[in-house]
Amino acid sequence: MAFTLGSHILLVPFGVALPAITLLMHYRGLRKGDAVALLLARRWSAVMAVQFAIGIVTGTVLSFELGLLWPGMMGRWGDVFGLGFGVEAWAFFLEAVLIAIYLYGWRRLKPWTHFWLALPLPLAALMGAFGIVAANSWMNTPRGFSLDTSGKPVDVDVRRAIFTPMFGPEYWHFVVGVVLTAGYVIAGVYAVGWLRGRRDRYHRLGFTVPFSVAAILTPVQFVLGDSIARSVFHKQPVKFAATEIVWKTDTHVPEYMFGRLHADGTISGGIRIPQLDSILAGFSPATKVTGLSSVPASDRPTATQATIAHWAFDIMVTIGSLLVLLALWYGWCWLRRRDLPGSPWFFRCAALAGGACLLTVECGWITTEVGRQPWIVYQNMRVAEAVTDTRAPALWTMLGLVVVLYVLVFGAFLTVLLRMSRRWRLADESAATAAAPGDVEGDTPYGPRPLSTTGGKDGGGT
Repeated sequence: MAFTLGSHILLVPFGVALPAITLLMHYRGLRKGDAVALLLARRWSAVMAVQFAIGIVTGTVLSFELGLLWPGMMGRWGDVFGLGFGVEAWAFFLEAVLIAIYLYGWRRLKPWTHFWLALPLPLAALMGAFGIVAANSWMNTPRGFSLDTSGKPVDVDVRRAIFTPMFGPEYWHFVVGVVLTAGYVIAGVYAVGWLRGRRDRYHRLGFTVPFSVAAILTPVQFVLGDSIARSVFHKQPVKFAATEIVWKTDTHVPEYMFGRLHADGTISGGIRIPQLDSILAGFSPATKVTGLSSVPASDRPTATQATIAHWAFDIMVTIGSLLVLLALWYGWCWLRRRDLPGSPWFFRCAALAGGACLLTVECGWITTEVGRQPWIVYQNMRVAEAVTDTRAPALWTMLGLVVVLYVLVFGAFLTVLLRMSRRWRLADESAATAAAPGDVEGDTPYGPRPLSTTGGKDGGGT
Protein backbone atom coordinates (compact mmCIF):
# COMPACT_ATOMS: atom_id res chain seq x y z
CA MET A 1 0.00 0.00 0.00
CA ALA A 2 2.87 2.36 0.81
CA PHE A 3 4.51 1.71 -2.57
CA THR A 4 1.25 2.13 -4.48
CA LEU A 5 0.20 5.29 -2.68
CA GLY A 6 3.70 6.76 -2.83
CA SER A 7 3.77 6.22 -6.60
CA HIS A 8 0.24 7.42 -7.30
CA ILE A 9 0.64 10.59 -5.27
CA LEU A 10 3.37 11.80 -7.63
CA LEU A 11 0.63 12.24 -10.24
CA VAL A 12 -1.89 13.90 -7.93
CA PRO A 13 -0.49 17.47 -8.14
CA PHE A 14 -0.89 17.43 -11.91
CA GLY A 15 -4.35 15.85 -11.81
CA VAL A 16 -5.57 18.49 -9.38
CA ALA A 17 -3.65 21.60 -10.47
CA LEU A 18 -2.63 21.23 -14.12
CA PRO A 19 -6.18 21.95 -15.41
CA ALA A 20 -6.28 25.25 -13.49
CA ILE A 21 -2.80 26.33 -14.63
CA THR A 22 -3.61 25.35 -18.22
CA LEU A 23 -6.85 27.35 -18.20
CA LEU A 24 -5.02 30.33 -16.70
CA MET A 25 -2.64 30.27 -19.65
CA HIS A 26 -5.58 29.69 -22.01
CA TYR A 27 -7.37 32.74 -20.60
CA ARG A 28 -4.27 34.86 -21.04
CA GLY A 29 -4.03 33.76 -24.66
CA LEU A 30 -7.63 34.68 -25.43
CA ARG A 31 -7.71 37.87 -23.37
CA LYS A 32 -4.52 39.33 -24.84
CA GLY A 33 -4.61 37.69 -28.25
CA ASP A 34 -1.41 35.89 -27.34
CA ALA A 35 -0.68 33.05 -29.74
CA VAL A 36 2.27 31.77 -27.68
CA ALA A 37 0.05 31.43 -24.60
CA LEU A 38 -2.54 29.50 -26.63
CA LEU A 39 0.17 27.20 -27.94
CA LEU A 40 1.38 26.49 -24.40
CA ALA A 41 -2.17 25.87 -23.17
CA ARG A 42 -2.84 23.41 -25.95
CA ARG A 43 0.37 21.49 -25.34
CA TRP A 44 -0.25 21.40 -21.59
CA SER A 45 -3.73 20.03 -22.25
CA ALA A 46 -2.13 17.12 -24.12
CA VAL A 47 0.14 16.43 -21.13
CA MET A 48 -2.92 16.67 -18.88
CA ALA A 49 -4.70 13.99 -20.89
CA VAL A 50 -1.73 11.60 -20.79
CA GLN A 51 -1.31 12.14 -17.05
CA PHE A 52 -5.00 11.48 -16.47
CA ALA A 53 -4.79 8.19 -18.35
CA ILE A 54 -1.84 7.08 -16.22
CA GLY A 55 -3.68 8.18 -13.08
CA ILE A 56 -6.56 5.89 -14.06
CA VAL A 57 -4.29 2.87 -13.82
CA THR A 58 -2.52 3.79 -10.58
CA GLY A 59 -5.73 4.98 -8.92
CA THR A 60 -7.62 1.82 -9.87
CA VAL A 61 -4.93 -0.33 -8.26
CA LEU A 62 -5.31 1.74 -5.07
CA SER A 63 -9.08 1.16 -5.08
CA PHE A 64 -8.63 -2.60 -5.30
CA GLU A 65 -6.00 -2.56 -2.57
CA LEU A 66 -8.35 -0.83 -0.13
CA GLY A 67 -10.67 -3.83 -0.30
CA LEU A 68 -8.04 -6.55 -0.63
CA LEU A 69 -5.54 -5.36 1.97
CA TRP A 70 -7.79 -3.65 4.52
CA PRO A 71 -11.00 -5.73 4.75
CA GLY A 72 -11.31 -5.12 8.49
CA MET A 73 -11.49 -1.35 8.04
CA MET A 74 -13.67 -1.29 4.93
CA GLY A 75 -16.06 -3.91 6.29
CA ARG A 76 -16.59 -2.15 9.59
CA TRP A 77 -16.29 1.54 8.74
CA GLY A 78 -17.18 1.70 5.04
CA ASP A 79 -20.69 2.95 5.75
CA VAL A 80 -19.30 5.85 7.80
CA PHE A 81 -16.55 7.31 5.63
CA GLY A 82 -17.18 5.62 2.28
CA LEU A 83 -19.05 8.63 0.89
CA GLY A 84 -15.72 10.39 0.36
CA PHE A 85 -14.67 7.67 -2.06
CA GLY A 86 -18.04 7.96 -3.79
CA VAL A 87 -17.52 11.69 -4.28
CA GLU A 88 -14.04 11.02 -5.66
CA ALA A 89 -15.46 8.47 -8.13
CA TRP A 90 -18.08 10.92 -9.41
CA ALA A 91 -15.43 13.62 -9.73
CA PHE A 92 -13.20 11.21 -11.64
CA PHE A 93 -15.88 10.47 -14.25
CA LEU A 94 -16.82 14.14 -14.55
CA GLU A 95 -13.18 15.10 -15.02
CA ALA A 96 -12.78 12.45 -17.72
CA VAL A 97 -15.73 13.88 -19.66
CA LEU A 98 -14.52 17.47 -19.29
CA ILE A 99 -10.98 16.62 -20.41
CA ALA A 100 -12.42 14.90 -23.49
CA ILE A 101 -14.52 17.97 -24.30
CA TYR A 102 -11.52 20.24 -23.78
CA LEU A 103 -9.28 18.24 -26.11
CA TYR A 104 -12.05 17.84 -28.67
CA GLY A 105 -12.87 21.55 -28.61
CA TRP A 106 -9.51 22.90 -29.72
CA ARG A 107 -10.36 22.41 -33.37
CA ARG A 108 -14.14 22.41 -33.27
CA LEU A 109 -15.43 25.15 -30.95
CA LYS A 110 -15.35 28.91 -30.94
CA PRO A 111 -12.50 30.18 -28.76
CA TRP A 112 -14.46 31.57 -25.81
CA THR A 113 -17.07 28.80 -25.96
CA HIS A 114 -14.24 26.30 -25.72
CA PHE A 115 -12.77 28.10 -22.69
CA TRP A 116 -16.06 28.40 -20.77
CA LEU A 117 -16.92 24.75 -21.33
CA ALA A 118 -13.57 23.79 -19.81
CA LEU A 119 -13.92 26.08 -16.79
CA PRO A 120 -15.60 23.41 -14.58
CA LEU A 121 -12.58 21.14 -15.08
CA PRO A 122 -10.54 22.52 -12.15
CA LEU A 123 -13.65 22.33 -9.97
CA ALA A 124 -14.03 18.63 -10.78
CA ALA A 125 -10.39 18.09 -9.86
CA LEU A 126 -10.93 19.90 -6.55
CA MET A 127 -14.01 17.79 -5.89
CA GLY A 128 -11.92 14.64 -6.29
CA ALA A 129 -9.42 15.97 -3.78
CA PHE A 130 -12.35 16.82 -1.49
CA GLY A 131 -13.48 13.18 -1.42
CA ILE A 132 -10.06 11.68 -0.70
CA VAL A 133 -9.07 14.24 1.94
CA ALA A 134 -12.48 13.86 3.62
CA ALA A 135 -11.84 10.12 3.99
CA ASN A 136 -8.32 10.65 5.31
CA SER A 137 -9.29 13.40 7.74
CA TRP A 138 -12.02 11.12 9.13
CA MET A 139 -9.38 8.45 9.78
CA ASN A 140 -7.42 11.08 11.75
CA THR A 141 -10.37 12.51 13.70
CA PRO A 142 -13.27 10.02 13.34
CA ARG A 143 -16.75 11.13 14.30
CA GLY A 144 -20.33 11.11 12.97
CA PHE A 145 -21.35 7.73 14.40
CA SER A 146 -22.29 5.85 17.55
CA LEU A 147 -21.22 2.35 18.56
CA ASP A 148 -23.72 -0.38 19.45
CA THR A 149 -23.15 -3.03 22.11
CA SER A 150 -21.07 -5.13 19.72
CA GLY A 151 -18.82 -2.20 18.80
CA LYS A 152 -20.26 -1.66 15.32
CA PRO A 153 -20.95 1.90 14.09
CA VAL A 154 -24.61 2.97 13.96
CA ASP A 155 -26.57 6.22 13.67
CA VAL A 156 -24.20 7.58 11.01
CA ASP A 157 -24.29 11.36 10.51
CA VAL A 158 -22.77 11.78 7.04
CA ARG A 159 -22.27 15.54 7.35
CA ARG A 160 -20.29 15.24 10.60
CA ALA A 161 -18.34 12.27 9.20
CA ILE A 162 -17.20 14.33 6.20
CA PHE A 163 -16.57 17.67 7.89
CA THR A 164 -14.37 16.47 10.72
CA PRO A 165 -12.15 18.79 12.80
CA MET A 166 -9.13 17.96 10.63
CA PHE A 167 -10.90 18.28 7.28
CA GLY A 168 -10.48 22.04 6.77
CA PRO A 169 -6.79 22.23 7.72
CA GLU A 170 -5.97 19.07 5.72
CA TYR A 171 -7.93 20.06 2.63
CA TRP A 172 -6.55 23.56 2.15
CA HIS A 173 -3.02 22.50 3.05
CA PHE A 174 -3.27 19.69 0.49
CA VAL A 175 -4.84 21.76 -2.31
CA VAL A 176 -2.43 24.69 -2.02
CA GLY A 177 0.46 22.22 -1.74
CA VAL A 178 -0.37 20.35 -4.94
CA VAL A 179 -1.04 23.57 -6.90
CA LEU A 180 2.31 25.09 -6.01
CA THR A 181 3.99 21.72 -6.65
CA ALA A 182 2.53 21.55 -10.15
CA GLY A 183 3.55 25.17 -10.73
CA TYR A 184 7.15 24.57 -9.71
CA VAL A 185 7.41 21.34 -11.73
CA ILE A 186 6.06 22.96 -14.91
CA ALA A 187 8.22 26.04 -14.46
CA GLY A 188 11.22 23.80 -13.83
CA VAL A 189 10.93 22.32 -17.32
CA TYR A 190 11.26 25.77 -18.88
CA ALA A 191 13.97 26.76 -16.39
CA VAL A 192 16.07 23.90 -17.76
CA GLY A 193 15.41 25.14 -21.29
CA TRP A 194 16.41 28.66 -20.20
CA LEU A 195 19.68 27.36 -18.78
CA ARG A 196 20.35 25.59 -22.09
CA GLY A 197 20.11 28.87 -23.96
CA ARG A 198 16.48 28.85 -25.10
CA ARG A 199 15.64 32.43 -24.20
CA ASP A 200 12.66 32.93 -26.52
CA ARG A 201 9.26 34.20 -25.42
CA TYR A 202 7.83 30.66 -25.44
CA HIS A 203 10.17 29.57 -22.65
CA ARG A 204 9.86 32.86 -20.81
CA LEU A 205 6.07 32.69 -20.70
CA GLY A 206 6.07 28.95 -19.98
CA PHE A 207 8.24 29.67 -16.95
CA THR A 208 6.72 32.90 -15.68
CA VAL A 209 3.03 31.97 -15.41
CA PRO A 210 3.31 28.70 -13.44
CA PHE A 211 6.22 29.99 -11.36
CA SER A 212 4.27 33.13 -10.42
CA VAL A 213 1.33 30.98 -9.28
CA ALA A 214 3.66 28.82 -7.17
CA ALA A 215 5.58 31.79 -5.75
CA ILE A 216 2.38 33.53 -4.63
CA LEU A 217 1.11 30.37 -2.94
CA THR A 218 4.39 29.44 -1.23
CA PRO A 219 4.08 31.80 1.77
CA VAL A 220 0.37 30.93 1.98
CA GLN A 221 1.30 27.26 2.21
CA PHE A 222 3.84 28.01 4.92
CA VAL A 223 1.10 29.61 7.03
CA LEU A 224 -1.31 26.73 6.32
CA GLY A 225 1.38 24.24 7.32
CA ASP A 226 1.79 25.99 10.64
CA SER A 227 -1.99 25.96 11.09
CA ILE A 228 -2.36 22.23 10.44
CA ALA A 229 0.51 21.45 12.81
CA ARG A 230 -1.30 23.39 15.53
CA SER A 231 -4.54 21.53 14.72
CA VAL A 232 -2.69 18.24 15.17
CA PHE A 233 -1.37 19.57 18.51
CA HIS A 234 -4.94 20.08 19.75
CA LYS A 235 -6.73 17.15 18.09
CA GLN A 236 -4.02 14.44 17.98
CA PRO A 237 -1.54 15.27 20.74
CA VAL A 238 0.25 11.91 20.60
CA LYS A 239 0.72 12.25 16.86
CA PHE A 240 2.12 15.73 17.42
CA ALA A 241 4.51 14.28 20.01
CA ALA A 242 5.68 11.74 17.42
CA THR A 243 6.33 14.33 14.72
CA GLU A 244 8.26 16.47 17.22
CA ILE A 245 9.84 13.46 19.05
CA VAL A 246 8.62 14.72 22.43
CA TRP A 247 8.97 11.97 25.04
CA LYS A 248 7.77 13.52 28.32
CA THR A 249 4.83 15.86 28.83
CA ASP A 250 6.27 19.19 29.88
CA THR A 251 6.46 22.92 29.30
CA HIS A 252 9.42 24.80 27.79
CA VAL A 253 9.88 21.89 25.37
CA PRO A 254 12.80 22.26 22.92
CA GLU A 255 12.52 21.83 19.19
CA TYR A 256 14.73 19.26 17.48
CA MET A 257 15.59 19.67 13.83
CA PHE A 258 16.05 16.07 12.70
CA GLY A 259 17.63 13.81 15.35
CA ARG A 260 16.69 10.28 16.32
CA LEU A 261 14.42 9.11 19.14
CA HIS A 262 15.43 5.96 21.03
CA ALA A 263 13.19 3.51 22.86
CA ASP A 264 14.23 4.87 26.25
CA GLY A 265 13.17 8.40 25.30
CA THR A 266 16.63 9.80 24.63
CA ILE A 267 17.39 11.75 21.46
CA SER A 268 20.65 11.58 19.54
CA GLY A 269 21.81 13.91 16.79
CA GLY A 270 19.87 16.80 15.36
CA ILE A 271 19.86 20.49 16.23
CA ARG A 272 18.29 21.39 19.58
CA ILE A 273 16.53 24.77 19.87
CA PRO A 274 15.47 25.49 23.47
CA GLN A 275 11.75 26.13 24.19
CA LEU A 276 10.85 26.51 20.52
CA ASP A 277 8.45 23.56 20.37
CA SER A 278 6.27 25.00 23.14
CA ILE A 279 6.38 28.43 21.48
CA LEU A 280 5.34 27.02 18.10
CA ALA A 281 2.54 24.95 19.66
CA GLY A 282 0.96 27.64 21.82
CA PHE A 283 2.88 30.90 21.25
CA SER A 284 4.37 30.68 24.73
CA PRO A 285 7.30 28.83 26.32
CA ALA A 286 4.89 27.82 29.10
CA THR A 287 2.72 25.80 26.68
CA LYS A 288 2.42 22.21 27.85
CA VAL A 289 3.21 19.67 25.13
CA THR A 290 1.96 16.10 25.51
CA GLY A 291 4.71 13.50 25.31
CA LEU A 292 4.71 9.99 23.88
CA SER A 293 5.17 8.47 27.33
CA SER A 294 1.79 9.86 28.41
CA VAL A 295 0.05 6.85 26.82
CA PRO A 296 0.87 3.13 26.95
CA ALA A 297 3.42 1.84 24.47
CA SER A 298 0.69 -0.09 22.62
CA ASP A 299 -1.18 3.18 21.90
CA ARG A 300 1.67 5.22 20.44
CA PRO A 301 4.13 5.02 17.53
CA THR A 302 7.37 3.17 18.16
CA ALA A 303 10.59 5.13 18.47
CA THR A 304 11.45 4.22 14.86
CA GLN A 305 8.02 5.26 13.57
CA ALA A 306 8.22 8.54 15.47
CA THR A 307 11.65 9.23 13.99
CA ILE A 308 10.35 8.53 10.47
CA ALA A 309 7.41 10.90 10.97
CA HIS A 310 9.73 13.51 12.51
CA TRP A 311 12.21 13.40 9.64
CA ALA A 312 9.39 13.60 7.08
CA PHE A 313 7.96 16.62 8.87
CA ASP A 314 11.34 18.36 9.15
CA ILE A 315 12.11 17.75 5.48
CA MET A 316 8.79 19.44 4.61
CA VAL A 317 9.58 22.42 6.82
CA THR A 318 13.12 22.77 5.48
CA ILE A 319 12.08 22.64 1.82
CA GLY A 320 9.16 24.98 2.49
CA SER A 321 11.48 27.53 4.07
CA LEU A 322 13.88 27.38 1.12
CA LEU A 323 10.99 27.81 -1.32
CA VAL A 324 9.85 30.93 0.55
CA LEU A 325 13.32 32.40 0.01
CA LEU A 326 13.18 31.47 -3.68
CA ALA A 327 9.74 33.10 -4.02
CA LEU A 328 11.01 36.26 -2.29
CA TRP A 329 14.00 36.37 -4.66
CA TYR A 330 11.65 36.16 -7.62
CA GLY A 331 9.22 38.73 -6.18
CA TRP A 332 11.97 41.22 -5.35
CA CYS A 333 13.35 41.17 -8.90
CA TRP A 334 9.90 41.39 -10.41
CA LEU A 335 8.81 44.36 -8.27
CA ARG A 336 12.07 46.24 -8.85
CA ARG A 337 12.40 45.92 -12.62
CA ARG A 338 9.50 43.80 -13.88
CA ASP A 339 11.88 41.13 -15.08
CA LEU A 340 13.13 37.69 -14.17
CA PRO A 341 16.25 37.37 -12.01
CA GLY A 342 19.36 37.39 -14.15
CA SER A 343 21.43 34.95 -12.13
CA PRO A 344 21.78 31.39 -13.50
CA TRP A 345 21.62 30.21 -9.89
CA PHE A 346 18.02 31.35 -9.69
CA PHE A 347 17.08 29.14 -12.64
CA ARG A 348 19.10 26.24 -11.23
CA CYS A 349 17.14 26.53 -7.99
CA ALA A 350 13.88 26.86 -9.92
CA ALA A 351 14.72 23.72 -11.90
CA LEU A 352 15.20 21.80 -8.63
CA ALA A 353 12.14 23.26 -6.91
CA GLY A 354 9.66 20.95 -8.64
CA GLY A 355 11.44 17.78 -7.53
CA ALA A 356 11.77 19.19 -4.02
CA CYS A 357 8.02 19.85 -3.92
CA LEU A 358 7.25 16.29 -5.00
CA LEU A 359 9.41 15.14 -2.10
CA THR A 360 7.40 17.30 0.31
CA VAL A 361 4.15 15.77 -0.98
CA GLU A 362 5.54 12.32 -0.19
CA CYS A 363 6.71 13.51 3.23
CA GLY A 364 3.30 14.99 3.99
CA TRP A 365 1.56 11.65 3.56
CA ILE A 366 4.30 9.83 5.48
CA THR A 367 3.80 12.25 8.37
CA THR A 368 0.03 11.87 8.49
CA GLU A 369 0.03 8.07 8.11
CA VAL A 370 3.08 7.00 10.14
CA GLY A 371 2.43 9.56 12.87
CA ARG A 372 -1.02 8.01 13.45
CA GLN A 373 0.36 4.55 14.22
CA PRO A 374 -0.71 2.11 15.60
CA TRP A 375 -4.19 3.37 14.66
CA ILE A 376 -5.70 3.12 11.20
CA VAL A 377 -8.85 4.81 12.56
CA TYR A 378 -7.53 7.04 15.30
CA GLN A 379 -8.29 5.56 18.74
CA ASN A 380 -10.99 3.29 17.25
CA MET A 381 -9.23 0.62 15.18
CA ARG A 382 -5.65 -0.54 15.05
CA VAL A 383 -3.78 -1.39 11.88
CA ALA A 384 -3.47 -4.99 13.06
CA GLU A 385 -7.29 -5.26 13.27
CA ALA A 386 -7.84 -3.84 9.79
CA VAL A 387 -5.20 -5.62 7.70
CA THR A 388 -5.86 -8.74 5.63
CA ASP A 389 -4.98 -12.19 6.97
CA THR A 390 -3.68 -13.26 3.55
CA ARG A 391 -0.42 -15.19 3.86
CA ALA A 392 2.85 -13.39 3.21
CA PRO A 393 3.84 -15.24 -0.02
CA ALA A 394 0.63 -14.08 -1.72
CA LEU A 395 1.25 -10.49 -0.58
CA TRP A 396 4.85 -10.53 -1.86
CA THR A 397 3.59 -11.86 -5.20
CA MET A 398 1.01 -9.09 -5.35
CA LEU A 399 3.65 -6.47 -4.53
CA GLY A 400 5.95 -7.86 -7.25
CA LEU A 401 3.18 -7.63 -9.84
CA VAL A 402 2.31 -4.09 -8.79
CA VAL A 403 5.95 -2.99 -8.97
CA VAL A 404 6.33 -4.45 -12.47
CA LEU A 405 3.06 -2.81 -13.57
CA TYR A 406 4.06 0.57 -12.20
CA VAL A 407 7.53 0.44 -13.74
CA LEU A 408 5.95 -0.26 -17.13
CA VAL A 409 3.26 2.41 -16.68
CA PHE A 410 5.60 5.15 -15.49
CA GLY A 411 8.16 4.17 -18.13
CA ALA A 412 5.50 4.55 -20.83
CA PHE A 413 4.42 7.87 -19.29
CA LEU A 414 7.93 9.33 -19.37
CA THR A 415 8.54 7.97 -22.89
CA VAL A 416 5.39 9.63 -24.21
CA LEU A 417 6.23 12.94 -22.52
CA LEU A 418 9.78 12.95 -23.89
CA ARG A 419 8.58 12.16 -27.41
CA MET A 420 5.95 14.90 -27.22
CA SER A 421 8.57 17.36 -26.00
CA ARG A 422 10.96 16.40 -28.78
CA ARG A 423 8.25 16.70 -31.43
CA TRP A 424 7.22 20.13 -30.17
CA ARG A 425 10.81 21.34 -30.08
CA LEU A 426 11.37 20.17 -33.65
CA ALA A 427 8.14 21.88 -34.70
CA ASP A 428 9.29 25.15 -33.12
CA GLU A 429 12.69 24.92 -34.78
CA SER A 430 11.05 24.26 -38.15
CA ALA A 431 8.71 27.21 -37.62
CA ALA A 432 11.63 29.47 -36.77
CA THR A 433 13.54 28.60 -39.94
CA ALA A 434 10.80 27.98 -42.49
CA ALA A 435 8.01 30.33 -41.47
CA ALA A 436 7.68 34.02 -41.03
CA PRO A 437 9.44 35.61 -38.04
CA GLY A 438 7.41 35.07 -34.90
CA ASP A 439 5.19 32.37 -36.44
CA VAL A 440 5.38 30.07 -33.44
CA GLU A 441 1.69 29.32 -33.14
CA GLY A 442 1.34 27.05 -36.14
CA ASP A 443 0.12 24.25 -33.90
CA THR A 444 -2.59 26.45 -32.38
CA PRO A 445 -6.03 25.92 -33.98
CA TYR A 446 -7.36 29.40 -33.32
CA GLY A 447 -6.18 32.77 -32.14
CA PRO A 448 -4.30 35.64 -33.78
CA ARG A 449 -2.29 34.89 -36.88
CA PRO A 450 0.49 36.88 -38.54
CA LEU A 451 -0.29 38.73 -41.75
CA SER A 452 -0.51 36.43 -44.76
CA THR A 453 1.38 37.05 -48.01
CA THR A 454 -1.76 38.56 -49.50
CA GLY A 455 -1.98 41.18 -46.79
CA GLY A 456 -5.06 39.72 -45.04
CA LYS A 457 -5.39 37.80 -41.81
CA ASP A 458 -6.09 34.13 -41.40
CA GLY A 459 -9.46 33.78 -39.70
CA GLY A 460 -10.18 32.33 -36.30
CA GLY A 461 -11.45 28.75 -36.20
CA THR A 462 -10.77 25.87 -38.52
